[in-house]
Amino acid sequence: MEAVKCLSGGASLEANAESVLRTITPSLDPTRHKGQAGKIAVIGGCREYTGAPYFAAISALKIGADLSHVFCTEGAATVIKSYSPELIVHPILEESYNISGVNDEGKRDISKKILSEFDKWMERFDCLVVGPGLGRDPFLLECVSKIMTRARQSNVPIVVDGDGLFLVTNSIELVSGYRLAVLTPNVNEYKRLVQKVLGCDVNDQNTHGELLSLSKQIGNVTILRKGKSDLISDGEKVQSVSIYGSTRRCGGQGDILSGSVAVFLFWARQCNSAAERESTISRTNPAVLGCIAGSALLRKAAALAFEHKKRSTLTTDIIEHLGQSLEAISLAS
Repeated sequence: MEAVKCLSGGASLEANAESVLRTITPSLDPTRHKGQAGKIAVIGGCREYTGAPYFAAISALKIGADLSHVFCTEGAATVIKSYSPELIVHPILEESYNISGVNDEGKRDISKKILSEFDKWMERFDCLVVGPGLGRDPFLLECVSKIMTRARQSNVPIVVDGDGLFLVTNSIELVSGYRLAVLTPNVNEYKRLVQKVLGCDVNDQNTHGELLSLSKQIGNVTILRKGKSDLISDGEKVQSVSIYGSTRRCGGQGDILSGSVAVFLFWARQCNSAAERESTISRTNPAVLGCIAGSALLRKAAALAFEHKKRSTLTTDIIEHLGQSLEAISLAS
């Protein structure tokens, strides 16, 4: 059975998401060493927002990544560390309020130091997640722009969410033409992207055609438009994931999604290098496969969490059901 089906042009077809999940998820193998299942870095976390980067980073671990890092400001680091000892936290980012007395030359030196510190780790990462809890401080965003540029030069995949989308919308060149970039906008973030890139308002009568055009205009970057059905396009096709999730719309689910997509994108790239390279699924854009898998797993986990917690379901409950949901799909025939 083909795991991925799609139509080009203005139509979309439901992806066989469970088949994608089973195909790209690596088997647990005692001969593999730490790091081979994925090393993910989340760039985000400031003094106001500490939950979002934690949700993204811990979700990556719960799915099966071996190591998960968070690069954040010093004001966020202690808080994020207190959430879990599993995360490797780097308090290297700076916000303007913390360097208000520094002149321009001093700020350039600080920016260079931040980039230098990140460069020490860059080659270790299989995917970056940029944006959860990042905030919109100008100096911080300027530094993150340089980190994204460096990651692109090193061919490291980048999943952009939250305030990372605010940054990208205003500096579209950061991802334009980069096929290893994934944007995961919600309804408002998508609206701003369409206005910026296509110069018009969102057209709900031509959802699929508009998404295709948007992706093409940004150089075939993969876009996962979150909604009742998640729509995914790399400018060549549109696919949807409509698995029922939960009516409980607690905040933080987008952070789970970004961390999940990062892991599955890496696993899909591994599939492209494996023996099944001649199969239909391995010839599919790994960014698209990562989006399909991440979307489906989040929805499955949300449904399972809601079954147990009902109206009191929180993001942490959904995270706790990620592993169980993935195992159930992997074992299904």
